[in-house]
Amino acid sequence: MRLDSNAQRNTYHIERYDAHSVVVNEKSYSHSLLVMSDYLSDWQAESFAALTVAHFERLRTLQPEVVLLGTGDKLRFPATELLAPLINAQIGVEVMDRTAACRTYNLLAGDGRKVVAALLFQ
Repeated sequence: MRLDSNAQRNTYHIERYDAHSVVVNEKSYSHSLLVMSDYLSDWQAESFAALTVAHFERLRTLQPEVVLLGTGDKLRFPATELLAPLINAQIGVEVMDRTAACRTYNLLAGDGRKVVAALLFQ
């Protein structure tokens, strides 16, 4: 699906996505990824099953208002213990499938919110 939002407000904008990739600023990614308006990075979380507290600690260090956890093609909820670094820092967490996380990221980032999309593919 192609997303046409106000891309000029964001340094990193999710332009489109499908079952196999996400396109950010004209570059395609098909591995776990962290996207913020001013930050783009590979995320060392290989899959939902491989998530650890350390993955969420990395998200905490980015100091977002909210984390959009895109859990791949289907919605899955991580154990509460994994989310502890975010909960303890009073950072909001929204869990959704990857496509919903992409759509929501563009809306929130376009409104100037400090949001990170943590996108998983497996």
